[in-house]
Amino acid sequence: MRWASGTTTVPTDGMPDAEAIRRAILRLEGVVADSPTAIDARFHLGVLLQAHGRRDEAVAQYRQALALNPFDARLHNALGIIHHDAGDLAQAMSCFEDALASDPDDPQAHNNMGHLLQVENRLDDAVAFFDWALALRPDYPEALNNGGVVLQMQGRLDQAIAQYRRAVALRPDYAAAHKNLGMTLLAAGRYEEGWRELEWRWQDPQLAGARRPFTCPQWRGEEAPGRIVLIHGEQGYGDSLQFCRYIPLVADRGLRVVVEVPPPLVRLMRRLPGVEQVVAHGQALPPFDLHCPMMSLPLAFCTTVETIPAAAPYLAADPPEVEAWRRRLVLAAPGDDRPRVGLVWAGAARAGTPDVAVADRRRSMGLAALTPLLDEDSVRFISLQKGATEVDVPARLGGLIDSVVDFADTAALVANLDLVISVDTAVAHLAAGMGVSVWLLNRFDSCWRWLRGRDDSPWYPTTLRQFRQTRLGDWGDVVQSVRAALAATFTSGNRP
Repeated sequence: MRWASGTTTVPTDGMPDAEAIRRAILRLEGVVADSPTAIDARFHLGVLLQAHGRRDEAVAQYRQALALNPFDARLHNALGIIHHDAGDLAQAMSCFEDALASDPDDPQAHNNMGHLLQVENRLDDAVAFFDWALALRPDYPEALNNGGVVLQMQGRLDQAIAQYRRAVALRPDYAAAHKNLGMTLLAAGRYEEGWRELEWRWQDPQLAGARRPFTCPQWRGEEAPGRIVLIHGEQGYGDSLQFCRYIPLVADRGLRVVVEVPPPLVRLMRRLPGVEQVVAHGQALPPFDLHCPMMSLPLAFCTTVETIPAAAPYLAADPPEVEAWRRRLVLAAPGDDRPRVGLVWAGAARAGTPDVAVADRRRSMGLAALTPLLDEDSVRFISLQKGATEVDVPARLGGLIDSVVDFADTAALVANLDLVISVDTAVAHLAAGMGVSVWLLNRFDSCWRWLRGRDDSPWYPTTLRQFRQTRLGDWGDVVQSVRAALAATFTSGNRP
């Protein structure tokens, strides 16, 4: 989990469960059929259709209601949220502008506009809209949460924490604010409370659909000799690669460990000590007594910054595969004995979740931004960018990564490198967890796991060095610093 989540809002007045929504839709459809000019009925019908996933029908209701009253801010807000959720941020912006023009004192329109500006990295403008929303409605938890996200992005962690606390004081069951509070506490190194708050992630609509419906208890760190515990991956590959370090510690407490991860991680995870069985996500699970999401393991072990299990390597490639990749690297460039440096310049795009997709773009830099680095000829650069779509990838970076099938393959390739230079992606966790040196190209509003104000990491104390943006979105200084570090490291004949 990487991102603090903001929220656009439309009033739902305590949305009921799915069956109650279905019955309410039928009732309101009858009202609209009898009274086609009933704007309130159309609005509420649209809200329920939207909540039920029937977005096209909701849009039709909102548009028909706007034809009756073009100055209803509620309708413009609701349409804007639908466009936002569909990834059409420009159209969403237009709708929120119409909402503000219809009612300049509508706090929801100010909150929604602020959220879009935050997504577009216009942070100061976003703060102004959240402040305006709170001036109009001081007890507005969504605006407090959204304002906290911006403060967090700006590195103002104490202020963000205070804002999230105000939001959850107003609404104690506000899962997104609890989750964001947890990530900000973790970014500030306040792990004890941070892990507890992060457990709210499963109540957040952004993740609630991924919650597993297991009926057995969640393992909380207790001794349970002989019992079978399912440790299941969640969210990104990087999260599993970072937190699988706990799995041998679970086995040390006497439990029999079954691990469930996405297929690309299966072969690599089989090499972890203490694992009895690895199951690909989607396959039938064996019987188990307890379960634990991968990112809940630090809570189970009461992890603080000082007690992170940081010994490396904890991940390992298969030796015969390492040797096979060594031969391939030699054949690809006969006689080239320069140090080998792997490059990763982009994370995986997540187009299905607009806010997350925008945050992913902030952590990615694109190959063009790395061009000054490629002029350093004391090393041999090798692309680790799987599925690169950029047509101008230099041939000298090699096409070796194209034949990689899973993370076990990637591990065998990485084991032959002297250094990996990567943006915040799974490959950085893989290499650092294998004991390979990693230089992390980190965005200004970095993920909570990298803490703030430091260029190392307690998660990878001997293997990872951070190069951070000094300004949001500006990779220029980062690349120049890395180029200087490369020259200093390799022209002197040293290895990192």
